[in-house]
Amino acid sequence: MPRRLPSIAIAALLLGAPLVPARAAEPVKIAFVDTGNTGRSVTAEALAGAEIDRDHLFIAVISRALDQDPYAVTPEANARTLLAERGIDVSAHRSAQLTENDVRHSDLILTMTAAHKQKLIAQFPDAKDKTFTLAEYATGQAKDVEDAFGKDMAFYRAMFAQVDSYIGPALAKAATLAKRDQ
Repeated sequence: MPRRLPSIAIAALLLGAPLVPARAAEPVKIAFVDTGNTGRSVTAEALAGAEIDRDHLFIAVISRALDQDPYAVTPEANARTLLAERGIDVSAHRSAQLTENDVRHSDLILTMTAAHKQKLIAQFPDAKDKTFTLAEYATGQAKDVEDAFGKDMAFYRAMFAQVDSYIGPALAKAATLAKRDQ
């Protein structure tokens, strides 16, 4: 038995419209990257996720490691505590290594330091035009987000405040990116 075209397809053909399947628009996809994906990048992803939810932004975020330690996969305790103070639970997070697939699907890759950016571009040269440090993308200034791993809570609070100050401007800028046809 021959397949029947839905009436909308028939109308489109009669009106001369091309018969192309409709596609849902995709969000802007951002990957936050640091060394082990247990502190700074987790913090950035969590704070961004909360802002995305609050402001209903059409952005999706992930966080990844450049050098994942398979023996340290949970969020750092101090980062977890600071995020919990904001009502954000990252206890289920497990670190993940950045892959070629992550890079290919990301519209924007934001690293925590210039060294991370250089290492990422050396490993994934095609990512050069979409990779920035978080500070560089948010403010136009070259400034690293310092690694708080193993440091006291005061250092974590400073890192947290720094990341928090960059997330809003970075998301606002990212929200203006035009999605490419994939």
